[in-house]
Amino acid sequence: MIKSSLYDLALTTGEFLPEVVAYYYKQWDHYFMPFHAHNQVEIMYVIEGRCCVATEGESLFMKKGDFIVIDAEVPHRLSVDKGSPCRMLNIEFRFRDQKGIFPSIKNFAEEDQAFSRLLKLNAPYLLLKDPNEVYFVLKNLVLEMDESGKESRLMVQLLLSELLIRIGRLAVEAKVNEPQQQTNLYVKKVMAFLHEKYDCEIQMKDIAADVNLHPGYLHRIFKNQTGLTVMEYLTSVRMEKAKMLLAETEIPLIEISDYIGINSRQYFSSLFKKYTQQTPVEYRKAAILQKEFVSWGKAGGK
Repeated sequence: MIKSSLYDLALTTGEFLPEVVAYYYKQWDHYFMPFHAHNQVEIMYVIEGRCCVATEGESLFMKKGDFIVIDAEVPHRLSVDKGSPCRMLNIEFRFRDQKGIFPSIKNFAEEDQAFSRLLKLNAPYLLLKDPNEVYFVLKNLVLEMDESGKESRLMVQLLLSELLIRIGRLAVEAKVNEPQQQTNLYVKKVMAFLHEKYDCEIQMKDIAADVNLHPGYLHRIFKNQTGLTVMEYLTSVRMEKAKMLLAETEIPLIEISDYIGINSRQYFSSLFKKYTQQTPVEYRKAAILQKEFVSWGKAGGK
């Protein structure tokens, strides 16, 4: 009996072994593969260069050391830009009835918790980063498959089993870290939003709406990540911009606050002094003196 999917329930209830049905090294350049699916699991590993693997719902950009595990019957396609070749190692495998005494997938799942969790993820694909472990197993696996004989067949089974266990551990680790990675993404989006919109009147509800989060939750994760509240970070962005405008431009002092999204000039002056220990007037005078001093020094003090 043959099983194609990595998440087939029979793998943990019956006795099955993984077997490789295809493998190849290839360098792609300016290539656009049509959508297709395999009747087995595929691993695509980027050895050098960059590429894009698209599913029907997402485009996944991969670089050296990235690899993707695509389950059976999942439509996907590979694309590689012209002039940016991508060298890859691919293998395709499925599962067959166990023969002999080699441990089955079920046995490995019973002994290795991470591998057991891998078989329950039911993900159409897994995009993972290799900590310099998976490639060497893959490479040795392919080299062994090029050999013949009973000893080589045993080594193939050992390497393929090791490969799946390592992937299981990486996948579980990635899932554990996923909430933190998502939090980092939200914080980066907020920072980008503030750097773009600092010159507008912004309220917390506007920022939260931009990243589709509740204001209270956003406030908490942002403070945990940066040590600042969202509004404190916005103030720092505005003050740094004000410093630049005061030092590098001749914009009148009374207009600086308008350029950084603060309607009250008095409030701006108060914030600026708290942030720099100088009033805007003092800061501009000091910047002018500094420029004159630098110019004098470049002229040799003459």
